[in-house]
Amino acid sequence: MTQPLIRIDRDSCLQLERSMTRESLETDSRGGYASSTILMCATRRYHGLLVAPPPGNVKRHVFLGRFDESFHGGGKSCSISMVRYPGLWAPLGHQGIDHFDLVPFPSTLYLFGRSELERDVMMVRGQHTVLVRYRVSGQQNKVELRLRPFLPYREADKLTFENFEIDKRVQRLAAGIVARPYPGLPPIAITVSTSAHFEVDPVWHKQIEYQTDLARGYDGHEDNFSPGVFHVPLEPGQDVIVAATIETAIEDPAALWKSESARRRAQIATPRETVQAKLDLEADDFLYRTDQGRVGVIAGYPWFGEWGRDTFISLPGLTLSRGKTEECGEALDGALPFLRRGLLPNIFGTGPDDSDYGSADASLWFVRAVRLYDQAAGVEKLVGDRFLPALTEIAESYARGTELGIAADADGLLVAGRGDLNATWMDARTAEGPVTPRDTSPVEINALWYFLLAYLEKIHLERGDSERAREWGAKKRQAGKSFLERFWLADENYLADTWKDGVADRSVRPNMVIAAALELSPLSREMRTDVVKRALAELLTPFGLRTLEPRNPAYKGRYAGNQTDRDKAYHQGTVWPWLLGFLCEAYLRVYGSQPKRVEYLRTLLDGFDEQLSKYGLHHVSEVLDGDPPYRPGGSIAQAWNTAEILRAYRLLESPPR
Repeated sequence: MTQPLIRIDRDSCLQLERSMTRESLETDSRGGYASSTILMCATRRYHGLLVAPPPGNVKRHVFLGRFDESFHGGGKSCSISMVRYPGLWAPLGHQGIDHFDLVPFPSTLYLFGRSELERDVMMVRGQHTVLVRYRVSGQQNKVELRLRPFLPYREADKLTFENFEIDKRVQRLAAGIVARPYPGLPPIAITVSTSAHFEVDPVWHKQIEYQTDLARGYDGHEDNFSPGVFHVPLEPGQDVIVAATIETAIEDPAALWKSESARRRAQIATPRETVQAKLDLEADDFLYRTDQGRVGVIAGYPWFGEWGRDTFISLPGLTLSRGKTEECGEALDGALPFLRRGLLPNIFGTGPDDSDYGSADASLWFVRAVRLYDQAAGVEKLVGDRFLPALTEIAESYARGTELGIAADADGLLVAGRGDLNATWMDARTAEGPVTPRDTSPVEINALWYFLLAYLEKIHLERGDSERAREWGAKKRQAGKSFLERFWLADENYLADTWKDGVADRSVRPNMVIAAALELSPLSREMRTDVVKRALAELLTPFGLRTLEPRNPAYKGRYAGNQTDRDKAYHQGTVWPWLLGFLCEAYLRVYGSQPKRVEYLRTLLDGFDEQLSKYGLHHVSEVLDGDPPYRPGGSIAQAWNTAEILRAYRLLESPPR
């Protein structure tokens, strides 16, 4: 038996309020996933057994929402399904649960008298296919498994309702069916590893309720269509594997289960007891390969796609910190065709034409990722040849001005676009406009700008091109001088967050920590030290940095409510775990790697262990409340959180240069 990564016992599973906020995630390394609560009761529109982007589309669709699962034998029947409707749960499949395991895929055991029923769910890496395994043991009578598939067939962030356009027909296969409810989407093939009969019985189940969506202020009811029921005989100890795919029908689900489960179990043959080891195991959930073969990063699950800023912040931790240097280089190479007049996408599409270019800093984070790749690869001249044209295009485009209104001003610093764009990572906006306006000069944007200028100077010096080195060096020195004049608050010894029309925003925010962490920075060591001290005193929580210090009148300590309420808190006190990576880097730069210092940081990072079983299993949630008890919220798994915690652990082993 493989030791489970997480076990949740019966008593904990039956605490419904808690169970409905603990969610599992399976991914296929191509942008698709399977996700639900540990009771397999959907609480979000995003939950489903097969959620994937159709060919030629980056928007994920819920193809297979769930199976209605029941077992019949000896004149009795029992269900292991659970669905919420307005005012009731039906059926009550959780009543027979014994425990839930993550092994590393979701596995649930149910007890009915002397009978044990086991269900496992696993996505196949490299293809849009989900496998569900059923096994029954201990029964005295013949047992039949009945499976009714529900096919929402919609974009993951939308809802569907009973309609007359749906095609209710199915095509029979030797071991299953093919259905195509709507002609604009690919068909789904569902096959079974043993003899099974499919009974055509098209029905709609109406008013399925998604409690988490309702709590977040969204519509939370929809109708789901099912074309019929599979009748599958079960023998004691026999595995029945059901495969669902939007690609070529799986002819031998059992063989695919055997090979994929063996590969997955081998990953946890070595105990995964530390936070670092646990996150390392799940880090590949965010790395994916597009239909065009490009390596990208899914920013988060279940609703994020590939976001440029998140991608380039995350890449070093997801790849370089785990020894995947070539994969990092491949991802950086894959981004080059998307570079357009110095800008990289805020949201990647299938190509540049359908990508969104609304970010002031995606290109600047790309530069930092190139530099970290440069250091890890150990072939600086080669890296310079490979990426220098892109770095130069970014610098020259930003200096003279981009279509977003980003440009260097008379003092050599960047203006980050129009006020209505809110183009930095603190990008929340409501009907009233940006919640945290950061147009003109944000501190981290200009710290990254200085980094780019210094990096270009360094590359040209190493290449022996003294003339170009002098040009970039002059721009660097001007930017550095202006940076300190604008942002350094000498009376209080920390960095302002923004500068506009001669006025510095003195709000204490974590963006100053990014500036203090960067390798190439205009800050002295003493200044870096003061920034770290201020962050430790006013922003640090057990799970990351607050986005605003609590004494500020605009501080909001709870991230909850409808979208407007959440947006107002998103960057006004809410905790973001990914910022810990920069805090650790800045801390090590100023205090060094003495054992006591390293142990302090390691204890901080190890504190995430309990979080990994509270919300998104084995993942770090997108955000947490700024106030105790630091309740997790947002997406259940966020790439840059995992990445930056992994990078921080790596920095403890190999301090920053």
